[in-house]
Parts: sequence; structure tokens; C-alpha cells
Amino acid sequence: MAEVVLFHHVLGLTDGVREFAERLAGGTHRVHTPDLYAGAVASSLEDGFAIKNDIGDDTVRERTEDALGELPPELVYAGISLGVMTAQRLAQTRPGARGALLYEACIPITGEWAFGPWPDSLPVQIHGMDDDEFFAHEGDADAARELVESVGSTIGELYTYPGSHHLFVDSSLPSHDADATALVVERSRAFLDRIG
Repeated sequence: MAEVVLFHHVLGLTDGVREFAERLAGGTHRVHTPDLYAGAVASSLEDGFAIKNDIGDDTVRERTEDALGELPPELVYAGISLGVMTAQRLAQTRPGARGALLYEACIPITGEWAFGPWPDSLPVQIHGMDDDEFFAHEGDADAARELVESVGSTIGELYTYPGSHHLFVDSSLPSHDADATALVVERSRAFLDRIG
């Protein structure tokens, strides 16, 4: 069994994020979903960023640390879109990390935004749509390719899906793509099975 912590996207801990976490767990793995917005959920990206900015980065980080304090250090870190920043930072910097699942975003491992080098032998799997304005056209896909190339195909995987939707794994949103999400879940659970 793998122990996973999944960080929500900028809209908050939606019902769709909760459902996605349940599907990842699939009765085999344990997936935790910290609510970094303390119950607030936005209906647009603009509102989501407004909530995040009102809460403040320090409070979000404190809530993250509080959530992690109740969990073992041997975690798979996962994040959806904005949640990838937290998941990837922790995967790269927190002792005990067992893997990373990055959905619809990826932070470069070199340059000014990097959290440092990717840890040796830490498996990673990345998913995104091939025409998503954020993932495909703002550098995330390039960062994902660089990461997978640097760690090698035995522990690094990048999957892209046809389409232009962002937040496509969240079933509570109009951007949801059920077929692509089913593949994401299948591939992610295979990843977790190998780790667990």
C-alpha cells in the first residue's frame, strides 16, 4: 500500500478532487487530501487566486506542514495544477519521499524556479493535455520532458492526452474529461502499485 498526499488545485478542495483521490486509492492505497483553503471553494481561476492571495502563502505553508505532521514521512506527493508546486517541492526536498504524481503542471528542475536537483532514484509520473494553454503552452510540458529525460524512462513517465482542457481530472468542473481521467487513474494506480 502506498501512502499519498494529494494537493488540490487553485479552486480548492472540490468534490471532483475528492472523487479523484478516491479513485486513486481504489481500495488499495491511502490518499490524503489536505484542505489548504479551510473549506473555501472557488468557481473560477480568478476567484481561486483571490482566495489563495487572501489566505496568504505563509498560512498555506503552515496548513501544509500541519497536514504533513499527522502523516508518515514515506509519502508519494501528488498535486493538481497549482498543487503541483507544493507536491514537487516536497518530493524534491522532504526526506522519505517515495514518488511524485504531477497532474497538469510541472516545475522546471533547472533555473530560477527550480527546487534543486531531482532526488536520485525518486520515481515521477506526469500527466497533462497536449493543447492545454497552461500545461502545453506555458513551459510545463517542456519542464516535464526535461525532468523525465534527466531521470530516465525506468523511473520517469510523461503522459499527454489529446485536448485543451485544464483541470480535466476534476469531475466537478465543466473542463472534466472522463476518458482521459480514466487513463490517468489507471496509469497512476499502476505507478502506486509499483511503489506500494
